[in-house]
Amino acid sequence: MPRLIQLFQALRRSLSGMGLLLGTLFFAAALTPSLAPRSFVMQGVLCGVAFSCGYGLGYLLRRLWRYLELPEPGAPLRRRALTVIGLACLAAAIAALALSVGWQNSIHAVMRMEPLDSAYPLRVSALALFSFFILLLLTRCALWLGGRIVAGARRYLPRKVGTVLGVGVTVALLWTLVNGVLVQAVFTLADRSFQEYDALIEPERPQPTQAGKTGGPDSLLAWKDLGRAGREFVASAPGAADIRSVTGRDALDPVRVYAGLNVGQSVQDRARQALAELIRQGGFQRDVLVIITPTGTGWVDPAAIDGLEYLHDGNVASVAMQYSYLNSPLSLLFQADMGADSARALFSEVYGYWKQLPRQERPRLYLHGLSLGAMNSEKSLLLFEMLEDPIHGALWSGPPFMSSDWRRITRDRNAGSPAWLPVFRDGAFVRFLNQDGQAPGKHEDWGPLRIVYLQYASDAVTFFDQHALYRQPEWMNAPRGPDVSPQFRWYPVVTFLQLALDMSLSMGAPLGYGHVYAPEHYIDAWREVAPGRSWTDEDLLDLKQHLRRRMLAAQEDLRGG
Repeated sequence: MPRLIQLFQALRRSLSGMGLLLGTLFFAAALTPSLAPRSFVMQGVLCGVAFSCGYGLGYLLRRLWRYLELPEPGAPLRRRALTVIGLACLAAAIAALALSVGWQNSIHAVMRMEPLDSAYPLRVSALALFSFFILLLLTRCALWLGGRIVAGARRYLPRKVGTVLGVGVTVALLWTLVNGVLVQAVFTLADRSFQEYDALIEPERPQPTQAGKTGGPDSLLAWKDLGRAGREFVASAPGAADIRSVTGRDALDPVRVYAGLNVGQSVQDRARQALAELIRQGGFQRDVLVIITPTGTGWVDPAAIDGLEYLHDGNVASVAMQYSYLNSPLSLLFQADMGADSARALFSEVYGYWKQLPRQERPRLYLHGLSLGAMNSEKSLLLFEMLEDPIHGALWSGPPFMSSDWRRITRDRNAGSPAWLPVFRDGAFVRFLNQDGQAPGKHEDWGPLRIVYLQYASDAVTFFDQHALYRQPEWMNAPRGPDVSPQFRWYPVVTFLQLALDMSLSMGAPLGYGHVYAPEHYIDAWREVAPGRSWTDEDLLDLKQHLRRRMLAAQEDLRGG
C-alpha cells in the first residue's frame, strides 16, 4: 500500500497542471454531439484521445514557458494552483458527463432513433482514463527512446548537431516501426482475412441455373470467381415476376454482370471478360445500361440498383467489377490507385463498345458509385470523351470528402446555397439531393448530361474536413441540414477528432441517415438522372415503401445470420 501511494504521488507530481486543464476542456468538448450517434465504448475512447491531445498541448505550452525563461510561481503556489485546477477539472468533467445523455439524444432526435436513458458516464470515464494512460505511456516511451539516442549522439558530435541528428534518427526509427512494420502487418492480416471471407461460398446463394445469368451454366464468368459481393449482387436481383407484382406491368429480368478479382490477372483482363459477358446476356439491347463502381470490398448497394430496375420494368443492364478485398478506408489507404484504375478500365471497355453502336439502337449509358465507388467512378471519365460522344448521366451517392469534382462543384456553388446541399449554376448539368429532395432554388431544364449527387448532411464520409482542426467547416453554418444536431458546436482539434470517428460510425446510422442511403431517396435521384415512364404519386409511394421493406428485411436477415 505505501508503495502504491508513492507511485500515485510521483504520478501527480509528474503531471502538468496546464495539461490537465486543457485536457479536461477537450474531454468535455468530446462529449458534445457531432454527426453520428456513439456507443459508450466509442465515446470513452474518443474522450481519452481528446484528453490526451489537450494534455499534450498544455504540456508543450508549459515547456515553451520554461524555455522562454518567463517568471514562474513558487513551489507552494504551484501546489495550491494544481489542487484548484484539479478540483475545477473534476467539476467540469462531472458537469459535461451529466449533460452528455442530452447531447447524444439530440442526434437520436434528428435521426428518429429511440432516446437513450443513460450515456453510462462511469464507463465512459473509465475508458477515457485507460485510453489516456496508454497514450501517455507510449508517448513517454518514445521520449525516453529519443532521449537515449540524443544522449548517444552528443558523445561523439557537438551538442546542437547531436541533438538535431538524434531527433531525426528517433523520428525516422518510429516512422519505420509504425509505418513499415505495424501498418504493413495490419494490411497483410486484413488483406488475407478479407480475401478468405470473400472466397466463402454462401449456402443461401446457390449458383444460378438459368443460362442467361452471370455465373450460370453458360456464363463466361465462373460463379466461384465472382467473390462474395459479386454473388450477392447477382443473386439479389429482382426477377420479372417480382417487378411485375409491384408495378402491374410487363417486365424483364434485369441483366446483372459482375467480374470478381479472380476472373482475371489484370484490370484490363477482368474488364474485357465483363464486357464479353455483358454482350452475351444482351446488355446492350436494354433501354438503360449502368456501369457501377463498387465500394472497396466490391459491395454494390442493392438500395441503389433495385430502384432503377423497378422504375424501368427490368429493362436495365448493369455491370460492375471488383478491385479490392479491403473495405473502403483500408483500400483508400493501401490501394489508392487501384479503384480508379479498375473503374477506368471497365468504363473504357464498355464505352468503347457502346459508342460504336448506332445511336438510335444503343442504350442510355449511366455511371453509379457509392462512397469510394463514387470517387473512383468520377475519375473514370475523361473530358475529351464527354465532348466527343457523351454518356447520359451519373448518380453518385455519399461521395467521399476527397472527391475532386465534388469538392470543386461544392466550392463554386451559387451564393446563398448551403455547402451540405449546393445549387450549382442553373442546375442543367449537376444537382444535389438529400432526404428532402433538391435544394430550394431555380432549376432550368436538364442538359444532355445529367449528374446527381445524393448526400446526407449527417454523412461524415462526405463532410469530413481536415481543416476542422483549426476552423469551423462551412456546412456547420446556418441553416444546417435536417439530420444534424442543433447542439453540434465547433471546437478546435476536438471537432476534427469527432468527425474522424464519425466516418467509421456512419455505416451504423439508421436507414436514410449517415452513410446508409435509403431506397426511396435513390428512387428520387434516379428519376432525375434516368427518367422513364410516368408514375402516379400513389404508385411511386407504393414502390418506395416496397423497396424500404425489402431493404429492412435484408438487413434483419443479415443481422440474424
